[in-house]
Amino acid sequence: MVNTKAALAIVMVFVGCCSNVVFLELLVKIDPGSGNLITFLQFLLIAVEGFLFTSKCGTVRPRIGLKDYTILVVMFFVASVCNNYAFDFNIPMPLHMIFRAGSLIANMVMGILILKKRYDFSKYLSVGMITAGIVMCTIVSGSRVESTQVRKGDGDDDPVTVFFWWTLGIALLTLALFVSARMGLYQEVLYKRYGKHPKEALFYTHLLPLPFFALLAGNIWEHLQLANASPLQPVPLLGFSLPITWIYLIGNVLTQYVCISSVYVLTTECSSLTVTLVVTLRKFVSLLFSIVYFRNPFTLHHWIGTLLVFLGTIIFTEVAGKMWVALTGPAKDTNKLAKKAN
Repeated sequence: MVNTKAALAIVMVFVGCCSNVVFLELLVKIDPGSGNLITFLQFLLIAVEGFLFTSKCGTVRPRIGLKDYTILVVMFFVASVCNNYAFDFNIPMPLHMIFRAGSLIANMVMGILILKKRYDFSKYLSVGMITAGIVMCTIVSGSRVESTQVRKGDGDDDPVTVFFWWTLGIALLTLALFVSARMGLYQEVLYKRYGKHPKEALFYTHLLPLPFFALLAGNIWEHLQLANASPLQPVPLLGFSLPITWIYLIGNVLTQYVCISSVYVLTTECSSLTVTLVVTLRKFVSLLFSIVYFRNPFTLHHWIGTLLVFLGTIIFTEVAGKMWVALTGPAKDTNKLAKKAN
């Protein structure tokens, strides 16, 4: 049975993460290059909240040493920036979501290379399906790449130029995928050494990277000005207007906080299998919403690739088998008792 706290966390994962994707797509359609601004504001909000409520304004000492957090923070910063910055390189939202759904590939590769793990045939089969699905979607998307630039310069519509920037976007997503996988392995090491402290980890992984954003200050300032210059939109119930980009930014940052906080709660209340299943289902719902509501182009090949990715994920996590065991277990126990009675 799922306890109330876990059930609430599952609901908030769907509500927070799915609405976050909606706000993100609205932002990307207005300004595809706003990824660094979005990332900075997300980190800033979670760092401020953590400073007030987790570290109690710096009065609570971290259980995990700051030196141990440094490597984790660098990897988290690189992965976050690459994921959000990829939108500025002609990457459409559906491809972005499908690509990120392939995190199991990177986790498995890292497990084999670093931890010298060995897996059952079903794991290799599932990862093969996920890889085939992502490759199919990538190839199909690559055959019809369109520029996502709002302010076009000379040569921005040239097919060769557009395709070149698209390949860089794919490279950024690939880098983020493997950096995230390596970060997950490093987190396991820290949790084994110090125990699980999800709120503390959430706070420090968002606080410590803030100085790194100085390297992106020019880009952040440019898109901040674009946000300020966007059309005004009345805010319901509040009686004043804000630039529409800022409304979407506030919505994105708040829902990101709800999303990531709920996922961290879920990791402490449920098994990793349940977390993986919930996150995978959430990604699938977000993908369907993106296709239907935003009318993103999605061909039969995209659907086949998506099906391969999500079926591969279900096989990898052995959800079907475990559900079957859970459903048939009581019946088997009843049969055994009946035999003993006879």
